[in-house]
This record gives sequence, C-alpha cells and structure tokens, in this order.
Amino acid sequence: MHFTSETSSDGVTRRGFTLEGVPGVLWQPDGPPLGGRPLVLLGHGGGGDKLTVAERARRCVVRYGFAALSLDAPGHGDRPRSAQDERFVTEIGELLAARRPISAWVARHTAALAERAVPEWVAVLDALDALDEPDVLGGPGRRLGPVGFWGLSLGSVVGIPLTAAEPRIVAAVFGLTGHTAQTEAAERVGVPLEFVLQWDDELVPREGSLALFGAFGSREKTLHANPGGHLEVPDFELEASERFLVRHLGIPE
Repeated sequence: MHFTSETSSDGVTRRGFTLEGVPGVLWQPDGPPLGGRPLVLLGHGGGGDKLTVAERARRCVVRYGFAALSLDAPGHGDRPRSAQDERFVTEIGELLAARRPISAWVARHTAALAERAVPEWVAVLDALDALDEPDVLGGPGRRLGPVGFWGLSLGSVVGIPLTAAEPRIVAAVFGLTGHTAQTEAAERVGVPLEFVLQWDDELVPREGSLALFGAFGSREKTLHANPGGHLEVPDFELEASERFLVRHLGIPE
C-alpha cells in the first residue's frame, strides 16, 4: 500500500493511497491512532468515485470516531475505462433515449465489475492488517477493529459478494439493487444487515429487490422501504444506517 497524499481539516485526516494500481482514500480522526478502531468500507454508486462518499466518511469519523475507506470501482474515478466500460456507457445512453428498460443491462455490467472489485477490497484489508505505519489504524501489531460495509446501488453489487467472502466484515448496509444473479452470494451473507429499498425505483424492479432481501441468509435483517425513485433515499434513512453500524461496530473509548 503506497500513500500518495495526506490532508487534515476539522479533525479529520484524509490519506490517498494506491494498491496494485487501485486508488483509494482512508479517513480517520486526527491525533494519536487507536488500535482496534472500527472501520467502515464505503462503496460508491455507479458513475461515482471514491470521493462521492466523502461526506459520509467524514460523518463516520467526526460523529463516531470510526475510520472509513473507499476505493474507485473498476472503470470509475481515476481508473481507466476499458472498451467494455465505454460500450456500456454508450449503450445505456441509447436505451434511455429510446425509453427502453435498462435494469437487466445494468445488472449484467455491474456484476462483471463486482467480480473484479471484490478481490481488490480483500487485498486492501489484507494490506491494512499488515501495515507498518504508526499513524494509521493503530500502527504495527494492532489488528483491524470491527469492519462494516455501507454501499447502495453499485456499492451493494460489490458489497454483497464481498461480505459473503470476507469474514472480517461483521455488519452491512445494502440497498437499491436486486437481481437473480445476486441470490447465491446473498444466501452466503450471514451478518446483521439493513436493506434500503425505494418503492418507485426506476432502475431496479421492486420485485427483484424484495426477492433479494428474502434471499439473505442473515438471522438479523431489516428492510427499510420508502416511496420515491432511485436517487431519492431520505436523509433520515441514511442516518438510520449509521446508527445501525454504531450498534454493531461499537464506538471507540
């Protein structure tokens, strides 16, 4: 893991880094590091990047004393777009212009992105666990604290198989997704979770989201449904997801 930048403001230190060509950002409180600090992985939505979730990361740090981390998904942010990525953008634009359904097309493309992204997130967690940096997450010999995942839309497409495969994640917030291709991974998710659903989502059929929620193997799972479209998740719902993570990750003493 190579740190490329560091800034500090309003009690939050932000470090940019790369790992095997994947760019990311780590946020944590200023001051002496604390071993075992909870870490929230933040997955951004389609068309966004690692800084799209910066405000949520700052809230995690300032309000709760967590660390937060985000990566650019393949084909997003500072990462190059493949020919397949470029074709997807063009074809989605054509489908929208023709007022044709896009949910199945989006599901196929984002599933392919997730296959590439999941090993990248695992590699970053491994690197943090092995990091010999005294100012980062407690420094040498101090393992990561409890890890949570938060991500909607594309963030969930990546987060669901990641959580299914990664035992260090102990709680998760998903939502704004739902496709039969996600069922197998959802069945392997056993951690407590909240699932956010927009009742009038124009990108994700409601029936698919409800079926996906039913498929999760978690004993503790809660469905949060609100009226409105894909981008109209109420602010209070986002705050509720923070309280959920606090409940399961704890707050540093």
